[in-house]
Amino acid sequence: CRASVQRIGSRIQCRASSATRDVVVVGGGPAGVFAAIACARRSPGCTITVLEQLPEALTKVRISGGGRCNVTNAEGRPEVMVDGYPRGRNELRGPLMRFGVQDVVEWFQQEGVPLKTEADGRMFPVSDSSHSVVEALQGAAKAVGVEIQCNQRVESVKRVDEGFLVTTRSFSSFSCRKLLLSSGSAPAAVKWAAMLGHETTNQVPSLFTFKTKDDRLRGLAGISVPYVEISLAENFGSSAKATSVRSQTAPLLITHWGISGPAVLRLSAFAARRLHDLNYRFDVEINWMPCRSTSEVSQILLSAKLSMGNKLVSTVCPMDSCLSPYGEDEVRAFPRRLWKELVDHVLGVERARTARWRDLKTLEISVLSAELCCGRFHIDGRGTFKDEFVTCGGVRLDQVDFRTMESKSCPGLFFAGELLDYDGVTGGFNLQGAWTTGFIAGQGISESLTWT
Repeated sequence: CRASVQRIGSRIQCRASSATRDVVVVGGGPAGVFAAIACARRSPGCTITVLEQLPEALTKVRISGGGRCNVTNAEGRPEVMVDGYPRGRNELRGPLMRFGVQDVVEWFQQEGVPLKTEADGRMFPVSDSSHSVVEALQGAAKAVGVEIQCNQRVESVKRVDEGFLVTTRSFSSFSCRKLLLSSGSAPAAVKWAAMLGHETTNQVPSLFTFKTKDDRLRGLAGISVPYVEISLAENFGSSAKATSVRSQTAPLLITHWGISGPAVLRLSAFAARRLHDLNYRFDVEINWMPCRSTSEVSQILLSAKLSMGNKLVSTVCPMDSCLSPYGEDEVRAFPRRLWKELVDHVLGVERARTARWRDLKTLEISVLSAELCCGRFHIDGRGTFKDEFVTCGGVRLDQVDFRTMESKSCPGLFFAGELLDYDGVTGGFNLQGAWTTGFIAGQGISESLTWT
């Protein structure tokens, strides 16, 4: 069913080809491939073709978790799991009850890929390699006769008669009874959905790092703080939703270009649209001591003035980092290099070189306390999180029946994955969304085939 290529003299001529399938899946990512497998297992004998524009399918799976593949997250209760989705939490609650974390764990276990849980709740294959996950999906697809065609860039999708016509750049066309769009954040897929009568929302980046040139963080790349609160330095109101958009508490990592880590990534996801509106130029406040009040921090510093009087402020830190929320028992010392930079910022580099605890004035202790509890940093751009790229936006969720993932306005058309306007706070939440919506779409397509 591929277009044939013939050389005539110095020219290459492509001959168009056509094929008829029961189901065509546009997008060979985790949602599309998982949906195809689920449909084929429920409807043996149906013909399913997955069209992927890249040279390899399942690219996002290959790069997830830095090549280890963060398959899902350990918190399996749907009512808690949905908190990891800045958009789509209400719509995904039901689907996660039907095919949730434990179902994913069992599915991969049956395919020979046992998963393990890390301290922060992320789940990876025991092999620590995304290759094992890709092999399991490819093997499952092959076993049930799912055809995956790569290097097939779809040019158009049209409604015809009782089905659909999909045309690719390689001059191939596919007629099908049922069509699944699972092309992730591809703008073309959003356009096709709109042309087929669906309302969409503007796509903007989500899940990204923050760039800053702040001198306090220069030279500190690689330092991590186990538990901080990072907030947008503007008022969003007092509602629960506004609070999550404005502030997140989690580990933070200082990088060569700025800041990253779960706290930053969660904030970037929940505030994705607002940060886009600000053109990624904004201020944040970082509370390095979220488990202590400003007055408690001041008291610790005042006690240090009395007990460590002759020691240099810049080299002796009386603070411990707040414990992370992951059940670790050890007390972690506050990073000494970070402490020195904060002291230099408050006292000035020259004074900080010689200032001893006994020399600190009450006002300086107050300013240092404020720096530890609400230091302000200017962000002047966004970076990507490793090689992952997540967007919010896409097909509006009220356009889709989440019991089957079928379009409410275009019978026979189904959606799965990040083409829909939902997204997660880490790769594991996004992949869980792909497995869940893909499985339900596959089941829905299968059931639809039996009635047409």
